[in-house]
Amino acid sequence: MSSYSAQQSSISENNRSRILQYLYHNGISSRAQIAKAIGLTPAAITKITAKLLFRNVIEETGDMEGDKNRRSIGLNLNCAKYHVVGVKFARSLVQIAVFDLKCNRISLTDLPTVDEKNIPETVEQIRSTVRQLIADDPSIVAVGMAVPGPYLVEEGHTALVSSMQGWRRVNFIKEFSEAFNVPVFVEQDARAGALAQFLFNPELSEGSLAYYLLGEGIGLGIIDNGSIYYGAHGTATEIGHISVDVNGKPCDCGNVGCLERYCSANAIHERLNEQPSIVPGCETMTHAQACTALFAKVSAGDKAATELTSEVARYIGYGAVNIINAFNPTHIVLGDIISQAGQPLLDEVKKVVRERTIPEVGNDTEITLSSLPTDATVTGAAAVAITSFLEHPSMFFDVA
Repeated sequence: MSSYSAQQSSISENNRSRILQYLYHNGISSRAQIAKAIGLTPAAITKITAKLLFRNVIEETGDMEGDKNRRSIGLNLNCAKYHVVGVKFARSLVQIAVFDLKCNRISLTDLPTVDEKNIPETVEQIRSTVRQLIADDPSIVAVGMAVPGPYLVEEGHTALVSSMQGWRRVNFIKEFSEAFNVPVFVEQDARAGALAQFLFNPELSEGSLAYYLLGEGIGLGIIDNGSIYYGAHGTATEIGHISVDVNGKPCDCGNVGCLERYCSANAIHERLNEQPSIVPGCETMTHAQACTALFAKVSAGDKAATELTSEVARYIGYGAVNIINAFNPTHIVLGDIISQAGQPLLDEVKKVVRERTIPEVGNDTEITLSSLPTDATVTGAAAVAITSFLEHPSMFFDVA
């Protein structure tokens, strides 16, 4: 392909993507509305949408009122027709779900709890499970995967997975990129969660968004004016390994006093095992189960549970202060396992932010709990696939 042809192809792909993204976020629209919104001529819109209609990527929805009371034909992205698979890796937990393009969940599978010894078997089980899902559902067009950070984007593996180092030996690109007959996209879990918030919550699609993942690890994904922030190697925004105590607990990363040693689900479970009277039987629970049981005790008014959760929330607040000072986002969204603590958690985090930030900055940062399900990371994995579908339609359809 000549350089001119390649340039034209790139422009055409960009225009197709802009049309699909406009329809995705705005719903049924006329050709004239799309042309005005994205700055293309009506003739160009007609030409591009004709090919998308032919491939059934979009559909006509009938008459709608246009400018100057003219009748127009509505166009809509065929979101229910196409499905994606989302795979969430969270140290001991792997979830696999099928979604439509609007992220309505069709199915969800929890694989058996993972430990260091059975990671290779888990990888094979993921391959076989996803292959079966694709065989059973020909509407599946892509697989998205959300993996723990710091994820080295170009190398395909995670540089560190505290408390479960065996995942470091898994090269996600090598293990999965050619495992299925549909494209596979891999993203760091917190950035995947940020994509989910950006795609599925219209209130978060403007400005800069920080998704603060509070799960078995602590992570951060930043989207600024529609673009994900990666850094040089894809390992930026690793908030979980910012030290909040220079003389504190040692971390697998080599640092001491890392944030996730104090407020991750693993850290909470560790504290409960040291004080088993707070949640009897916690020793045999998973990290997520132990946290859920703790927060239930808080709701019931248990003093010890409330004190521990409040302490955890303050550490999460220290992380929020660092996020505000480093990135100055418009929104911070708290999500994943520990966000189940709900309003008391949010209130304590906001209190710390008020105490420890410049008022003009901290007060203008909106901090909320995620409105997505607790398994927001598997939703984020699906969002990675959906985003690729919208941005690179020619990977999925012959629309040239």
